[in-house]
Amino acid sequence: MNESKPAAAAPPADNYAERRRSHRVHIGMPVLVRIGSGTKRVEEQAQTIAVSAHGCLLRLNSLVTRAQEILLVNPRTAEELPCTVSFVGQKESGGTEIGVEFAEASPLFWRIAFPPEDWDPSERKRPNQPQQRPPNPPTPRR
Repeated sequence: MNESKPAAAAPPADNYAERRRSHRVHIGMPVLVRIGSGTKRVEEQAQTIAVSAHGCLLRLNSLVTRAQEILLVNPRTAEELPCTVSFVGQKESGGTEIGVEFAEASPLFWRIAFPPEDWDPSERKRPNQPQQRPPNPPTPRR
């Protein structure tokens, strides 16, 4: 006898960050997106919104669909990685936000340092005022 279990309710939106496999870093980095192959290949320069060891969120003008395979190129290093579109947002005047997932974790693709796993952004130290250096002490006269 097969018993079907009801689908679990989606977790609250604020719980998603806890379930992530790696930290997201909100940073705009240039990327080249290659969509399709052969004579139907399209290339588009794009900018990331956030990056992680497992992919990124970026804004794209070209049309893509969820689960579509694309290539992401880091123009600084010419490194190219296969990705899968995991999220397609609403189309707006500046393009569509899309989430892409690398075929395998690639934290070095971005060439940035990610925060440690136990890092809590709420504990980030921020200066209250711009730091002012004390005046240089007077130089002794001879």
